[in-house]
Amino acid sequence: MAYQIGSECISCGACAAECPVNAISEGDGKYEINEDTCISCGSCAGVCPVGAPKEA
Repeated sequence: MAYQIGSECISCGACAAECPVNAISEGDGKYEINEDTCISCGSCAGVCPVGAPKEA
């Protein structure tokens, strides 16, 4: 199951820098995860200061 970034995202970019497959990009007001690329490793969730990435 791919991760998704919730509305609590503060656009800090920590998750994008940690993603090993570059599935995360800056969207409109928050970061977004490309579900087709995401490998569900959880690296993004581990570094997010507000817990925005969650398993879908």
